[in-house]
Amino acid sequence: QVQLVESGGGLVQAGGSLRLSCAASGIMFSVYALGWHRQAPGKQRELVAGITRNGSTNYADSVKGRFAISRDNAKNTVYLQMNSLKPEDTAVYYCTAGFAATKYWGQGIQVTVSS
Repeated sequence: QVQLVESGGGLVQAGGSLRLSCAASGIMFSVYALGWHRQAPGKQRELVAGITRNGSTNYADSVKGRFAISRDNAKNTVYLQMNSLKPEDTAVYYCTAGFAATKYWGQGIQVTVSS
């Protein structure tokens, strides 16, 4: 059974930082491309950051220079370090794991940035 479990969300003031973690089980973690998506109220879900099995990363323009995605294959965990948070970063954040045509999603975790 595949599970992706996010943690580390919560309420933070604008300018603050949070680190999201996503622990995976039931998959061969090291071969999967990993990502973080988010969905704000009334908006479409969007890709925030991705990291390939080889460690190459990509980011949405809105978070470049503020967010950093990383992975620890020994711990089957992907992280999203979020700095200089803005109220517009408020959303439910989801981690994903993809390989070929298969993509798994976590249940999501709330991040709220107050102004």
